[in-house]
Order: sequence, then C-alpha cells, then structure tokens
Amino acid sequence: MSSEEFEKLHDVYRSLYDELRLMPDRALRSHGEERKRLVRSFDERKGEAEEVLQGMEEELRSAPSSHRNAMSTKLRMYRRDLGKLEREMKNSAPGFGSSSSQPVEGSHHGIYSSQNQHSTHLQSQRALLLQGTESLNNASQSIERSQRIANETEQIGTDIIEELGEQREQLDRTRNRLVNTGENLSRSRKILRAMARRLVTNKLLLGVIILMELAILGAVVYLKFFR
Repeated sequence: MSSEEFEKLHDVYRSLYDELRLMPDRALRSHGEERKRLVRSFDERKGEAEEVLQGMEEELRSAPSSHRNAMSTKLRMYRRDLGKLEREMKNSAPGFGSSSSQPVEGSHHGIYSSQNQHSTHLQSQRALLLQGTESLNNASQSIERSQRIANETEQIGTDIIEELGEQREQLDRTRNRLVNTGENLSRSRKILRAMARRLVTNKLLLGVIILMELAILGAVVYLKFFR
C-alpha cells in the first residue's frame, strides 16, 4: 500500500510543480506588487511541494523493497527539479529570498506574524490533505475487501448452482431409468402371464392326450382279451 500512497503524493507534487515552473517566467515579465505576489505565491507552493516530498520520503521508508529504487530515483529527481526552479526564481526576481534581511521600521513584527499565521494555515491544510488521503485510502481498501468478498460469494453461488444443476440431471437420469425399469417389468409380467397361460394350456392338452391314450388302450385290451 505504501507504493500506492507514494503515487498519490506524486500526483499532488506534479500538480504543484506544474504551477511552480510557470512562475519564474511570469516574475521576469512582472514588476512591483505583482512580482512580490508571485514571489510569495512561489514560496507558498514551494513549501507545500517540500511537505509532499517529505511525505514521499516517509512512504519510501515503508515501501516494498522491489519499489524502493524507482521511488528513490523519482524523489531525487523531484528535489533536483525543485532546486532548479528556486534558482530560476532567484534570477527572475532579484529580491527573492532576501526580503527577510531588509526589515522595514515598524513592520518587522507584523511581517513575521503574518508569515507564521500563513504557515500555520498551510500546515493545517496539509494535515487535512494527508488525513483525507488516508481516509480515501482506507475507504478504497474497504471497497476492495467488499468487492473481493462479493466476488467470492458470487463464485460460491455459481458453484452451488452448477452442482444443483448436475444433481438435477442425475435425478432426471435416475427417474428415466426407473421409468424404463417399470416399463420393462410390465412387459416381463405380461410375458410371464402369457407363458403361464401357455403352460396351463399345454398341461390340459397333455392331460387330454393321456386320457385319450388310456381310453384307446382300455378299448384295445377289452377287445383283445374279453371278446
């Protein structure tokens, strides 16, 4: 997760850097209060960028070892680019970075008080930004866990449906076999009844034949011995 947080801070830094890199040229073309305003704005954005880089360094320490080299290279490149922009701003605005060494009578305390208040406000904004980023990260993790559980549940449901379908097919095949067995038994009973009838008929015919032979034999004996 540290590498993901690093990428989020990277996006924030890129946004600040894109804003900072336009200021030296603008300061070079401006004068008076407009230049002072650009200098103050550059100071503020540079401080925010340094805070973001500090957060990236913290993420770097807890990042997986497989990502550290690339992350460290990016961080060094960002610090180098930020220092280059600061030098360009000093060249574009000669008074940049030296206003604190030129105090104005009666306004020294007010300038530093305003700077302290502004710094406190920036720190509060950065804290809120980091807190919001952490909350967003936690929410993303929760959504990922919920989605993973939903996918697992869906897979289990699909497996159960497939298993029930297979069991239904097996029951259908068993029922068909039972129906076929019942039909075969019915045909077997009919065949057995027909065979039984034929057996009884054969026995009756055999009895009649035996009786007829006995009658003929008796008649022959009678005619031969008694007449």
